Parts: sequence; C-alpha cells; structure tokens
Amino acid sequence: MKPVMDKGSLEKFLAQDFPQVSGDFSIEDVVDMGCVVRLKVAEKHLRPGGTVSGPSMFALADVSIYLAILAMIGPKALTVTTNCAIDFMRKPVAGADLIAHAKLHKLGRVLAVGDVLIYSDGQDAPVARASLTYSIPPKG
Repeated sequence: MKPVMDKGSLEKFLAQDFPQVSGDFSIEDVVDMGCVVRLKVAEKHLRPGGTVSGPSMFALADVSIYLAILAMIGPKALTVTTNCAIDFMRKPVAGADLIAHAKLHKLGRVLAVGDVLIYSDGQDAPVARASLTYSIPPKG
C-alpha cells in the first residue's frame, strides 16, 4: 500500500488543522506504512534539569503515528488516539532535536496500530519507544 499524502500535503494539513503545534514538528520522510518526524526542541519542551519532558516525547510519538496513518488514508482529522504506552529508556541528549520513526503494523477499516522509536538527533540508541492504537472514523 502506497501513501496517498506526501510530506508537503501532510505539512499543509498540520498547519491548517493543528496550527497550535505544527511549528513544533517537521516531517522528515514519508514511506509505506510509516514516517519520520522531528520535534524541534525548544525551551518549552524541557523539564527541570534541561532534558526533554515526557509529555513532549508523548506528543512526538502521537503526532508521528497520526501522520503515518493520514499519509496512508488521507486527511481525516477525526482519527483519534485510543491507546498509548510509552517506555522512556534513556535521557535525551541536551539541546538535540528528537527524531521519531513511526511504523504502522496494522491499518484496518476502523483501527490502526503502530510503534514509534524516538532518538536524539545523531544518536544510535533510542530514548523512548511507544506503541499506539488509533480509531479511524467511518467513511461517509
């Protein structure tokens, strides 16, 4: 199954439908059943001690799977998260952007299931792993 939305159309969708967060993320790549998304880390994403906060990493995982789904099915804004589990495995590199590699394992008529590995930019070992399930709105 090939994507029906490319990087440009996903960025336009995010800017129009979610302007409150679109500036935080950039789409690096769109592939079959997945995408790569960057969190442009800023002061607002940091917790005391200077590391990226858990909620910021959750947002990156959530947006990444959302965009991977939309890339495959088209711009359905009402596709929503129904479940998420995230493991924080190591401290992100201070000052580095985070890169999410999202992969869909199931893309059904009603549900989509995928995983995300999050890396500090330039590092080989992931800092977090998330598993997410989304509900896709019915056609029509």
